Amino acid sequence: MKLHLILGPMKSGKSLRLISYFKELRKNGLPFSLFQPLRNVRDDRITSREGISMKAKKIKSLFEIQKSAGITVGLDEVHMFEPDDYRAVKSLLQNNVAVVASGLDKDYRGKTFDIIEKLLGLEPETVEYRKSICERCGSRKAVYTQIFKDGKPVLKGLPPVVPEDGTYAYQPVCASCFITEE
Repeated sequence: MKLHLILGPMKSGKSLRLISYFKELRKNGLPFSLFQPLRNVRDDRITSREGISMKAKKIKSLFEIQKSAGITVGLDEVHMFEPDDYRAVKSLLQNNVAVVASGLDKDYRGKTFDIIEKLLGLEPETVEYRKSICERCGSRKAVYTQIFKDGKPVLKGLPPVVPEDGTYAYQPVCASCFITEE
């Protein structure tokens, strides 16, 4: 079973890393399929903030992915899928399909997404944890994504997955700058 996870806060280069992985496969003529959740309303491709992108099929559930041995599957914004969708990943792995998935590891409250916990339980071959620059203090230690509304942090009342649709502002922040409800 080959599962590779690329995790971290917003603006940490997760999508760029995922795209780089699959551009290398394409360059070498190796088969792959890329997917992203319908809940991702930011773009219709896997797009890095650096402007690099690759076409991906939008799906509602990971169970929509066909099992094809020998194919590598890429998943962007994996945290936006339902927690039980990890079972589809497990099935792909059992059918010798390599899976490379990128996404946020923590929600706006600093809690690990359920699907991420379950994917980590599948014992990935690699977990690449990316950090970003804290947009509050400038340190290179941002591990959280803070959500803001009208300049104030949102601490409760939202679902764990909040699609980036322009309603809120998102900032990567370090542990020292992350504001929690106390």
